[in-house]
Amino acid sequence: MSKGILLVNLGSPDSTEVEDVRTYLREFLMDGKVIDSPWLIRKMIVELFILPKRPINSAEAYRKIWTKDGSPLIIYSKILQQKVQEQLEIPIGLAMRYKNPSIEFGMQELYDKGVRDMLVVPLYPQYTMSTTETVADKVLEIQKKKFKDVHVNFLKAFYKHPDYVKVLGDSIKENLPENYDKLLFSYHGIPERHDKKALKAAKASKLPIETYRNQCLETTKLVAEYLQLPEDKYYTSFQSRLGKDPWIQPYTDETLEHFPEKGVKNLAVCTPAFVADCLETLEEISMEGKEEFLKAGGEYFTYIPCLNDRQDWINTLVKWFQGWENN
Repeated sequence: MSKGILLVNLGSPDSTEVEDVRTYLREFLMDGKVIDSPWLIRKMIVELFILPKRPINSAEAYRKIWTKDGSPLIIYSKILQQKVQEQLEIPIGLAMRYKNPSIEFGMQELYDKGVRDMLVVPLYPQYTMSTTETVADKVLEIQKKKFKDVHVNFLKAFYKHPDYVKVLGDSIKENLPENYDKLLFSYHGIPERHDKKALKAAKASKLPIETYRNQCLETTKLVAEYLQLPEDKYYTSFQSRLGKDPWIQPYTDETLEHFPEKGVKNLAVCTPAFVADCLETLEEISMEGKEEFLKAGGEYFTYIPCLNDRQDWINTLVKWFQGWENN
């Protein structure tokens, strides 16, 4: 069977117009793996409590990071696709879990090129139900409806893969200030109940599934070991919580506010739950997070970019894909 690869990232609104942001948020938040309430309750939460006001604030936030070519996440994902394609002969497709280009569009493009053996690559280092799992669900749903003769595989979570740890560690090392007080690893947060569900599923299936929190802590530990960081020089926190339910802790915003009173004046922050810079990294951390930290008494704030289109990251993906292609 002819092989091909589909890269999948989160997605972005088509523009910074409020209605486009509202459409994107509706699709994203109505996903039962993101807000895991029964459909009717989820519909009420999204339509009555989130969508009336949140798209206005989100649109304003997107405008702060938007470029003349559009969403940074989409731009970096396209560059990544193009540069990986330059080193491989098999077709490399690109899709977003929400909005455009859609997963169905990406699968159709590969199918039209003769691909019948597809490796789907969720561009998330850590596995969660609201990222990797929902990508797999959507891909398999479309495969059963439209591409029954296509064989689908998924790249496993790579949060502790030595190649990924090295690339991430090198990217941090290149951007780490010489006299930093602390390096903060800020991961995207999830509700605590998501991790509890993961534990329950792991026990039921007898599979070695790690909770998302433990995956993140493992990434931090391995990168810190690679960089030979003393234990008092780094810390892990979780950002982007939504609603009143408890999310995994410690929270990034509270951490940024409290660091200065603990003597942390020169702070560096990386965001290893993302491989491409986006709203959550560029606006929430490098803009809002910086403002929170400096307002609380911090003096220097360094945001360390995601892997984006780094050549060593591209080379790593090519190496992995060649291993799959030659299997």
